[in-house]
Amino acid sequence: MKSFTADYVFPVYADPIKNGVVTVDDDGKIISVTDKPLDNTPTPEKLSGIITPGFVNTHCHLELSHMSGVVPTQTGLVEFIKAITKNRVSDDGLIKAAAEKADHDMYENGIVAVGDISNNNSTIGIKAKSKLYYHTFVEIFGFLPDRADALFEQALALKDQFKPQPVSITPHAPYSVSKDLFRLIKSYCDKHENLLSIHNQECEDENKFFRYKLGKFTELYEYFGMDISYFKPQARNSLQSIIPMLTNRQEVLMVHNTCTNLKDIYFLKRFDRKINWCFCPNANLYIEHKLPKINLFVDQGFNITLGTDSLASNHGLSILSEMQAIQHKFPAISTAKLMEWATINGAEFLGIDKEKGTLEVGKKPGLNLITGVNDTQLTPESKIKRLV
Repeated sequence: MKSFTADYVFPVYADPIKNGVVTVDDDGKIISVTDKPLDNTPTPEKLSGIITPGFVNTHCHLELSHMSGVVPTQTGLVEFIKAITKNRVSDDGLIKAAAEKADHDMYENGIVAVGDISNNNSTIGIKAKSKLYYHTFVEIFGFLPDRADALFEQALALKDQFKPQPVSITPHAPYSVSKDLFRLIKSYCDKHENLLSIHNQECEDENKFFRYKLGKFTELYEYFGMDISYFKPQARNSLQSIIPMLTNRQEVLMVHNTCTNLKDIYFLKRFDRKINWCFCPNANLYIEHKLPKINLFVDQGFNITLGTDSLASNHGLSILSEMQAIQHKFPAISTAKLMEWATINGAEFLGIDKEKGTLEVGKKPGLNLITGVNDTQLTPESKIKRLV
């Protein structure tokens, strides 16, 4: 057994414990979480900072790790998409080596579980031997209706390649999936267990396209040589346009939400959809130099999680860094609240909350130490160290 004590312990399911003590066995299972050392446990190692459960990264693109530093910052989403399409193909060995390093870095950054987007099979072997838990979202693209059936079958075939790892199929984004393809995915979700993770409202042009069929997305379709004459303006934002086409049987993660507003949130409440939110603030700053209005989402009754996005749109894969970015912009959001978003909420979405997400006896959630804090507040100097 090992015991650790720190200025604060954040069990997450309960209030922070000042000078708390956490004891784990050799396998990382929680033996006890107390406010003082127990007689039958080792003398605790005294640490400075906050002890937390391992973090859950609900949105990443491991297969894009080789694109670190390739895409210029603050170009806007449309130019970012063009750059990704142009540069994502590379030497297979380089792609896998970069993905392996990213997997290792996430482990060192205190991450224990990842919701990862995949468009190919390059990360299967890495995930199979990783110390992290992965749920792979096989992403489907296809805005042209006549290709819906073929693209759906291709996604199912790739999903089968990932088995027996946790895996599901998912639409990429409102602007890249036709109604026909959305209907095929909904029909599948109504009959099978299938988590969904959808890129949502990353820029104003996405909403502008759905409302008026105007803006930079029309240029993007021209760039790809796509005839979208069939598409008619929806007279509502992209999120409102796709919600009726989503299943009510599965958990749905809406990722980024950079331009989601209160009207969108209230619109959602009219439907019985199982919506979760994921914020990746550093990626939003990297691409759009803009953050979501995260304060609007607090206390609205939805599950909120955190993600890193990929190294193509971020300078690192650290959930602590995402928490720091949020607390810098929204200081009213407490560290305790952010810790819920970084741990148990993501674990609940991925369906691994019986094992991860909180410091509770019997769980194996991982154990992190955050240093460089001001009492319980994160600071720009805060660092992460993995204890278990």
